[in-house]
Amino acid sequence: MKADPAVQRRLLDLAEVDAELARVTHRRRTLPEIAEIAEVEQLVRTKQDALVAVETTLGDLDRDVKRQETEIDQVRARTDRDRKLMQSGSVGAKQLTDLEHELATLQRRQGVLEDDLLELMERREAVESDASFARVELDKARQTLEDASRRRDAALADLEATETRRTADRTIMAKGFPDDLLKLYDRQRAQRGVGATVFQSRSCGACRIELDRSALSKVKEAPADEVVQCEECGAILVRIAQPAGA
Repeated sequence: MKADPAVQRRLLDLAEVDAELARVTHRRRTLPEIAEIAEVEQLVRTKQDALVAVETTLGDLDRDVKRQETEIDQVRARTDRDRKLMQSGSVGAKQLTDLEHELATLQRRQGVLEDDLLELMERREAVESDASFARVELDKARQTLEDASRRRDAALADLEATETRRTADRTIMAKGFPDDLLKLYDRQRAQRGVGATVFQSRSCGACRIELDRSALSKVKEAPADEVVQCEECGAILVRIAQPAGA
């Protein structure tokens, strides 16, 4: 294949654009914010689970407190009823003795219930403190996730802008190459990642392998308008002026 040396040299400009587009694609897949977001999303789920667990415990304690308060109210109501009955003077000696015994039992029961209620209230206070802490921690995790998402979106927007600009540049540049040369370049780039590279100091700029004497002679002896490819990786070797003796 033949191509004007100046046209071949412009392949290096095209290769640089393609390399930048490849870097954009790679960076889009490997943004540190992506891994950070995945990690923080897991943290948010963990914090949510912790909050749900502590709020469940808090709800259970609230029900226990309410049940305990209801039972205390019932004991107090029974106590008030017995006292009023004793004070009415309408009960006999036997019933009066029974009421006095029941009142003593109710007072002891009320004392036990109130002690249990106090313990429940203390436990609830501690759990409420845990719940408040869990809410703060969840809010922090959500804020961290929001921040990471914002930074990811900004980075992706920058990459999108770069990709759009350089894709437009490539479209314009590609029109300046013969179809057969461009097809060869694109095919090689699709297969090996690099379509064209500079040949300098006896080495291929793509695979970095120094040519042996035989291959070097073929490259140097090829006409300037001959399209030469690396025997190792297939990249188009764009020959530029060599220092004397190179």
